[in-house]
Amino acid sequence: MIYDVAVIGAGVIGTFIARELSRYDLSIALIERDSDVANGTSKANSGIVHAGYDVEEGTLKAKFNVKGNEMYEKVCSELHVPFKRIGSLVIATNEEEMQHIQMLYDRGIKNGVTSLKILDKEEVRLLEPNLDEDVIGALHAATCGIVGPFELTIALAENAVDNGAELMLNSEVIDLKRTKDGFNIQLKDGNKIKSKYVINAAGVYADIINNFVSNDKIDITPRKGEYFVFDKEVGALVNSVIFQCPTKLGKGVLVTPTVHGNILVGPNAENIEDKEGIDTTADGLHYLRDKASKTTKKIPFNKVITSFAGLRAVDTSGDFIIGESSDVEGLINVAGIQSPGLSSAPAIAKYIVDIIKTKIPNVKERECFINRREEIRLMELSNEEKQEVINRDKRYGNIVCRCEWITEGEIVDAIHRNAGATTVDGVKRRVRPGMGRCQGGFCGPRVVEILARELKVSPEEILKGNSGSNILSGVSKDNNLYGKAYEQVAANIEE
Repeated sequence: MIYDVAVIGAGVIGTFIARELSRYDLSIALIERDSDVANGTSKANSGIVHAGYDVEEGTLKAKFNVKGNEMYEKVCSELHVPFKRIGSLVIATNEEEMQHIQMLYDRGIKNGVTSLKILDKEEVRLLEPNLDEDVIGALHAATCGIVGPFELTIALAENAVDNGAELMLNSEVIDLKRTKDGFNIQLKDGNKIKSKYVINAAGVYADIINNFVSNDKIDITPRKGEYFVFDKEVGALVNSVIFQCPTKLGKGVLVTPTVHGNILVGPNAENIEDKEGIDTTADGLHYLRDKASKTTKKIPFNKVITSFAGLRAVDTSGDFIIGESSDVEGLINVAGIQSPGLSSAPAIAKYIVDIIKTKIPNVKERECFINRREEIRLMELSNEEKQEVINRDKRYGNIVCRCEWITEGEIVDAIHRNAGATTVDGVKRRVRPGMGRCQGGFCGPRVVEILARELKVSPEEILKGNSGSNILSGVSKDNNLYGKAYEQVAANIEE
């Protein structure tokens, strides 16, 4: 089989593109090197839909940021993904920073950002009473929003598969060759995929994919950013996304609510060589604590429930790389997608699909395109609606994660959906068991049990994430008895 389009990379960019392509009568392969979608940059970022005032006018970032921002309500409503337009503040603590805020305001107007306003100290305090006393003003952008980035990516992948796209996980591309009919895509497992067109949305690996076949080389540098996540009881600390005013030393760190009621602090920015380097460091986290105090002295760091790091794909140009390769016909790069990549993603996807439509001019829209994705989130329902769901399926009455109030029914559904979860992290990102205060300390074994039962495999085969991350190791130190955790899980499955 020769696919019409192969999308390499199942992050938010690749899945947005695959979903938009699935509107048309095309055969689509969505190829991902990891065990799940959203396993790269899309799982570990700020989750902010930027307004668009910060990006330099005339760049691709400016072109797609504002357009993408405007599209978020519709797509998140269709896909049942949490999105809130809570606005943002860029705070200033001196007159020099106020001058920079004026520059950001002027740039935002040029970029087409609406609802921008420069606030004085009193206006800022009315919006955010917990900010530091040194704050003398701010730029307010009402169109800034927050979204669940990995939930969005997963929903896009599900919807693309619902509409006929084929998702290929654990499929690392190790070579790419141009042929007279299109491309041969060699996978690490020995399989080979043929496609007429290739869309390179491989994140920090986009340079490798491009450089397999093109002499117009790309050089992507991973930029690591570390974050703190706070318990939900800290959720009232700020009401909007709080940015520090950029200085010669950088942008500082942000403090923001998440769509689920936590507070997020970060990131720092460190260029590294390792494309898998997502470790947190004592120095990095200390830097966050120090810099965040400029925003507010009231951050309770004893309420941190976890920390994490993510990588941004930084090209030497500083801008997005979007478009057909200059020397390889049919190779369409979507590379160097750092911030505001999440904000720009829906507009980028539309643009890429328009390119494909020029390449396949007679392609028709599918009459039966499914534009909506539905799922049950029990805690979003009224008591009457909850009872109706539980009456239909008793598993929705069994609470598995008491931090996030997630039921067995929701976990089972997440496993059996198109592009469903096969790992503990996959379940966690879809329906949030393990995202709360205990970080899976209580619900983790139960999630392993449910995965093993539903996938009809041994508990020892269940992974936390990628290959090799087995939760249970099997035989205990006396070499003839299984560990207590395994025994309990196995016993529950047999019941």
